[in-house]
Amino acid sequence: MAENVLQVTDDTFEAEVLNSGLPTLVDFWAAWCGPCRAIAPVVEELAEQYAGKVKVAKLNVDESPKTPGQYGIRAIPTLILFKEGKVADQITGAVSKSHLEQAIQKQLG
Repeated sequence: MAENVLQVTDDTFEAEVLNSGLPTLVDFWAAWCGPCRAIAPVVEELAEQYAGKVKVAKLNVDESPKTPGQYGIRAIPTLILFKEGKVADQITGAVSKSHLEQAIQKQLG
């Protein structure tokens, strides 16, 4: 895993994501999910590209089921962009890097 990508759990989610001073992109994923593995390199690229501007985190839905439940996540991968503790954007499925970049740029703009 890229060094710029943070692993979060139900226990660390509030501190790392909701209380973050930066917009935070959270990748909700599972080890058995093919599309999750497909989008992982894109998420890592974005973490490097936006280092210092956007925090990027991954949450394993099997190990931390409470948080995905709170956000009504029914399909993975789901990527949620949080800003100031609130959901700013939500993207479901393995989408293109440009699609994710547009969502990030909108929050930085």
